[in-house]
Amino acid sequence: MLVGTCTVSFHIPGSGSLKSKRLVLKSLKDRIRHKFNVSVAEVDHFDLWQRSTIAVAVVSRDGRFADRVIAKVLDLIELEADINVIDIHTDLR
Repeated sequence: MLVGTCTVSFHIPGSGSLKSKRLVLKSLKDRIRHKFNVSVAEVDHFDLWQRSTIAVAVVSRDGRFADRVIAKVLDLIELEADINVIDIHTDLR
């Protein structure tokens, strides 16, 4: 069993409150969960209006499959118009 993880830090320039940040995050996390069947959660910058870090995890028997899923998740995140990606870190164990 392998676990692929990815953390993505990003800036949300259009957010003027925690409520607007939560709307952007909820939409993004729901789309990632439903499209790729992975776990996703906000893991840092909880109280900042325009900053967030999310983590994505996928469990698989095949490392190549986990890498492909994470790559597709990152593609979806990078196409998101409401956010600017600052940092990406991936790991496969």
